[in-house]
Amino acid sequence: MVGDALKRVRPQRQEPPLELSGGMPPPGDYAPRWRRAAPPPAPPPPPPIQPGHAEPLPAGGYTTNLPVVVRRRNWLRWASWAIAGFILLFFLAVAWLALTAPLSKSLQPPAPPSITLLSAEGKPIARRGAVIAEPVDATKLPAHVRNAFVGIEDRRFYSHWGVDPRGILRAFVHNVTQSGGSQGGSTITQQLAKNAFLNSQRTFGRKAQEVLIAFWLEAWLSKDEILSRYLSNVYFGDNVYGLRAAARHYFSTEPEDLTLSQATLLAGLVQAPSRLAPTGNLKGARERQKLVIGAMVDAGLITKARADAIRPGVLHVSKSKEDLPNGTYFADWVLPQARDRAGGVGTEQTVQTTLELNAQQAAERAVRGAGLRKSQIAIVAMHPDGRVIAMVGGKSYGESPFNRATQARRQPGSTFKLFVYLAALRGGMDPDTIVDDSPVQIGDWKPENSHGSYAGKITLRQAFAKSSNVVAARLTQKLGVREVTRAARDLGISTPIGDDASIALGTSTVSLLELTAAYAAVANGAYPVRPQGLSDDEAASDWLAKRLGGPTRFNGRQLDDLRSLLGTVVEDGTGRGAALPIPTYGKTGTTQDNRDALFIGYAGGIVCGVWLGNDDNSPNPGLSGSGLPARVWRDFMTRALDLRIPPPEPTTEPDGNDVTLDEVLNGVGDFIQGTGIETQVVPQGVDPDAQGEAPILGRPGEAPGRRPRREQAPDGPPPPDRFRPDDRRGEER
Repeated sequence: MVGDALKRVRPQRQEPPLELSGGMPPPGDYAPRWRRAAPPPAPPPPPPIQPGHAEPLPAGGYTTNLPVVVRRRNWLRWASWAIAGFILLFFLAVAWLALTAPLSKSLQPPAPPSITLLSAEGKPIARRGAVIAEPVDATKLPAHVRNAFVGIEDRRFYSHWGVDPRGILRAFVHNVTQSGGSQGGSTITQQLAKNAFLNSQRTFGRKAQEVLIAFWLEAWLSKDEILSRYLSNVYFGDNVYGLRAAARHYFSTEPEDLTLSQATLLAGLVQAPSRLAPTGNLKGARERQKLVIGAMVDAGLITKARADAIRPGVLHVSKSKEDLPNGTYFADWVLPQARDRAGGVGTEQTVQTTLELNAQQAAERAVRGAGLRKSQIAIVAMHPDGRVIAMVGGKSYGESPFNRATQARRQPGSTFKLFVYLAALRGGMDPDTIVDDSPVQIGDWKPENSHGSYAGKITLRQAFAKSSNVVAARLTQKLGVREVTRAARDLGISTPIGDDASIALGTSTVSLLELTAAYAAVANGAYPVRPQGLSDDEAASDWLAKRLGGPTRFNGRQLDDLRSLLGTVVEDGTGRGAALPIPTYGKTGTTQDNRDALFIGYAGGIVCGVWLGNDDNSPNPGLSGSGLPARVWRDFMTRALDLRIPPPEPTTEPDGNDVTLDEVLNGVGDFIQGTGIETQVVPQGVDPDAQGEAPILGRPGEAPGRRPRREQAPDGPPPPDRFRPDDRRGEER
């Protein structure tokens, strides 16, 4: 039949139909072997033609009307397939949640736990993060505590499967018909799903995820476990998360000891914790408490008589840590390290730091005493091993939390010459090596000394003391930029460094923290020194850093020579303003147009770096490293080391009073010379107004007028001991 159908479909040539009913006659040779078969029975007559149907074609005809099977649509079957697919997708989603959102996440706090930073002395200095305590166990809480939260948040909590259709409908009707505050239809399970797994976006997709996770939580956890997790991480205002932390914060008690009045007050905070926190809105919190009590009565959780006996909750706010600052320059810098040490915990932690209160107070007082106006300041102090004991990143943390000690990258000026001279000492030079302090041109660059002062042939020590720019440029050209860069890298400088000789003058930027640590390496006798803000006990677990490579000791001769050069700067060079009554070592630095000024040095086991400049990198006329930075450094070190600066040496008065009138007149003449003021000697008992002008009496044989000083010729120069050189003489760029 298939063949006949195909023949009807294919176009046929106009030939007479082939009669096959009798078969083919056998060949002549085989005729005796064959006999004609009986003809097949006649086919049954076709059924009668129904009205409206086409008449059949004769045999061999052509038609395109093939038989069509008509099937009825089974909607029930499609519906069953859809339900089966939905169930399959639901179980796949639950399996996906089991793999990607473990149940342990519902125990984690929704905010980072609080970390309290302690000073080296063990005193709290700052606190950062949310206040979080240990989780609570709902089965160990009094019934009235559990009922307070269930009554106001989800009164059918123990009967639904994670989603409460009646609650959703009730909230919808209330929000449509009432003009008062809106109600939410989320169950406690849904709130846990949102707090632990989702964000706070109000979209249909997030709500669908919330419902799905709620079903999943109900399938895997008991009701008490869900309630325990919910109470352990819900927010109660004042940066407090969890019922235990809230009970301690607001009532100075444990959640197992909460009274009915206290429990209802806390339960009322969950709806709007920031707005209803009783420390700032006690009236609003107590009004909300009344609603909680009413909800408990409506749900049959307490009787009307007991509700009437409840008194407003009385706060007992814990103030043990209220005075701790949330942020300081040092706390911002050390907090990431403290987080790593604390690990992934869900309770409050205390971490001991290296900051010393006396040193920090000395740094802050030095900043206040600097008399700054527009300019900013930064101070970093550490022990030679890198333990940071004080840090100030600006004039005021409240006005600008940007830490100029750790985050700013500024040019170091001549403080970078430490690495140039270290490379020179490594190259075989010593402090007495003769160098050329005369103008030089290196390619298109022509460095100049400050004030255009050149000394010709001088020693390496003298060049470092006066901070000669041309000598530093010559040394860099001679030794090679690579050697200077290697010296800087060895001492811990990690920021990019240029590839030309101008790096000798500190043209590459660096942070004050790294630069101070480089000078700490000289004080320590080994390099590099890594600044650290945690105590040795807290940093003991940092085994990986210790195995990456220990410090390298300086060559003994090179270390002594380098320290000698730094000491000469304070004794006879540009750093005289930082001198202390104990051995002091350091270096000044001033960048082009006085944009940055620094002094970095060490004494008495403390290394300190001071930077001054403007945030917009604008010039500061008159600012130099030998001026205000050196004085701030000296002020800080004096307080931090508890030094007593000796007074000037007293002058010994000669026996008898041999001071004559001539000496007094000479002193007055020196003081007022050139001011236009004229002096006269008036005899005792004579009215000067009646006498008029009178010449100053001189010695016999001298003309009247100003008498020359006894110890100098009239036209001679002042004696050497009376000449006080300018402190800024020879200051570098």
